Amino acid sequence: MRFGLFVPQGWRFDLVGIDPAEQWTRMLEVAQHADDGAWDSLWVYDHFHTTPEPSEEATHEAWTLMAAFAATTSRIKLGQMCTCMSYRNPAYLAKVAATVDIISGGRAQMGIGGGWYEHEWRAYGYGFPRAGERLARLDEGVQIMRQAWTEGVATLEGKHYQVDGAIVRPLPLQEGGIPLWIAGGGEKVTLRIAAKYADYTNFDGSPEGFAHKSEVLRGHCEAVGRPFEAITRTADYNIVIGATEAEAADRLAAHEARVASVLGAEKAAEIAAGLRSSVGYGTPEQVAERLAQVKTLGLEYAITYFPEAAFDRGGIELFEREVLPALA
Repeated sequence: MRFGLFVPQGWRFDLVGIDPAEQWTRMLEVAQHADDGAWDSLWVYDHFHTTPEPSEEATHEAWTLMAAFAATTSRIKLGQMCTCMSYRNPAYLAKVAATVDIISGGRAQMGIGGGWYEHEWRAYGYGFPRAGERLARLDEGVQIMRQAWTEGVATLEGKHYQVDGAIVRPLPLQEGGIPLWIAGGGEKVTLRIAAKYADYTNFDGSPEGFAHKSEVLRGHCEAVGRPFEAITRTADYNIVIGATEAEAADRLAAHEARVASVLGAEKAAEIAAGLRSSVGYGTPEQVAERLAQVKTLGLEYAITYFPEAAFDRGGIELFEREVLPALA
């Protein structure tokens, strides 16, 4: 089992109180810590507005960060969970990602999905098409990117995207192109797209949800004639961990207080309750046991988010010492 680590970038109110001039330093410190350790990959979110509510708090742009981390790390893979297809023309996105792959020495990953955050779609002038159209764009866009990365040129006369000889050179360094992580658990369309094109999927990480989505994916793989085992199944996990239950509670309380300073006590309490009920809350033994349960169902890769990472790396370091070795 391999592990990825999200870098705090503001989207989930995880840079609150840090001066904008210092935020890049905090993000880079987490990235370089991961680069020096046992983590397989480093991740950011592709969003423009904070969640669960839009605010004027920082949300740093994903692909700008990809380029920056490509130049300031040396080993770790670099991904986004996940890029929204409709936020960028897919031929342009293929070009950006190929450049990041070159800068990083062949470490870029492409996390890609249909997108869901209506407020930022409309605020940025993208409208908000129905889900079927968003997913149709995902299908066409993935075809364009795969073609661009393997042939160096892309042509597609699609319903939503039309490209005619779009040149993407140099090619990514990774043979066969940049790995595609197709994110989302939509059973009729998203997982069918994943069955056709994905190197990795990313969906519900609860034991029940993971098992069910895996079987749906298996069915789509059989329908399109692709080996189910060819796709690595992954999930995201919020981690709030302490050597004791009391320490985990203290770490969560500190995060709740920071969020409350912006969102108010009621909303911060809701966020804290969600974290408290997650697979990744508790002592190392508790977290490892829950993750091990999903591992038996075929989880091969966990991407972890530590909400306090910009302020306190103690939870990350504890996870590295006691959970990673137990599941690697």
